[in-house]
Amino acid sequence: MTKYIDEFMNYLAVERGLANNTLLAYRRDLSRYCLFLDESGRKDVRESDHKDITNYMHNRKAGGLSVESICRNLSAIKMFHRFLVREGLAASDPTNLIDMPKSWKRIPDVLTVKEIEAMLHAAQGRQAQVIRDRAILELFYASGIRVSELVDLKLENVHLDVGYVRCMGKGRKERIIPIGKRACEAIRRYCSVARPRLAKDKVTPTLFLSRLGKKTSRQSVWKAIKHYAAKANIKKEIKPHMLRHSFATHLLEHGADLRCVQEMLGHADISTTQIYTHVDRERLKMIHQQFHPRG
Repeated sequence: MTKYIDEFMNYLAVERGLANNTLLAYRRDLSRYCLFLDESGRKDVRESDHKDITNYMHNRKAGGLSVESICRNLSAIKMFHRFLVREGLAASDPTNLIDMPKSWKRIPDVLTVKEIEAMLHAAQGRQAQVIRDRAILELFYASGIRVSELVDLKLENVHLDVGYVRCMGKGRKERIIPIGKRACEAIRRYCSVARPRLAKDKVTPTLFLSRLGKKTSRQSVWKAIKHYAAKANIKKEIKPHMLRHSFATHLLEHGADLRCVQEMLGHADISTTQIYTHVDRERLKMIHQQFHPRG
């Protein structure tokens, strides 16, 4: 079964251009699925039927997997079987009769404008890493960029004179995102003051560097966000995409067009962006309850 997974991974990487993190998730899901089939007596994934897949989904649910994760598992399995049929490796697709489980879309957690400002204020100092972190936070909130996209940015991707960044998103899709004056100022200060110290005379195209002069990791960015949130005395549970969620929510709250926000976030489907309108509705509901005489 591993042979077919390898061929599918190669197809996703070469023809679909999926990111490494997505490929790893797909491989993990499919390896677990094939292991289940093997333990159930199926020695060839091409022999599986819809009952096998349904049993696997029930098994994952019994193991405590969330509906969202089950949907992601099933999506990978559906793509895998469609690939096998298209390549002539299997005669039929057993997932044709299986529908995706229905799930509620969770309203994303966001920070208020005051909380964002408190975080940015907490990232002040003359140390190279603090100057870098301030630039990261400013860029994060100004662009709504993903963590993986941020750490992959090169110097040539940032155009401070005209105020935009160019990044490569999911599916190797490039997009242009405008950034504001304060983000430009923070990045400019980082590049002139802190980055040369972190680079230690090394020549590297990567924008954000670690204290060792290497590319900053996603884990380091995540730790920095939590650190400055704690320093700003923010009591909310801080999650990786919170600044991205806040970026989208604050834009919509101030009247931004949904299509423009979709483009800046790099969402393929506008329904993914629409979840942020629910956040705004929740805020309006709270205001109504608080101030209406019969709220």
